[in-house]
Amino acid sequence: QVQLVESGGGPVQAGGSLRLSCAASGRTFNTLSMGWFRQALGKEREFVAAITWNGGTLLYADSVKGRFTISRDNAKNTVYLQMNSLKPEDTAVYYCAARSGGVYVTRGVYNYWGQGTQVTVSS
Repeated sequence: QVQLVESGGGPVQAGGSLRLSCAASGRTFNTLSMGWFRQALGKEREFVAAITWNGGTLLYADSVKGRFTISRDNAKNTVYLQMNSLKPEDTAVYYCAARSGGVYVTRGVYNYWGQGTQVTVSS
C-alpha cells in the first residue's frame, strides 16, 4: 500500500506561482512512477504531469507545458509540481497519484491516489 498526502495548494492571483508537494509512505518510493492530475468543478479528472522513478522521463499535458515542472526527491519520498504563470483555468483540485512501472497519462492505470489539494487562481 502507498499513502499519498498533497500540500501546497491555496489561492493565488493570475500570473503567480505555487509549488505543490506530495509526500509518499508505505512502499519504496523510488520504485514508483508519480503523476499529478487535476479536476475542476463539473469536469473530469485530467492528466497534468508525470515522472518516472528516476526522473528520466517526464510527461506534461499540452495545457501546462512551459509553465509547470514536475520533479521528485527520492531521499524525501516527495514529488513536486512547480506551477508558474498560473491562469484562472488552472483552478482545480490537484491530485497526486502513483503506480509501479512506467508513466502514463491515463488516470485509470494509477493505483494510488491522494486526497487532493485545492488551487484557486483569481483573475
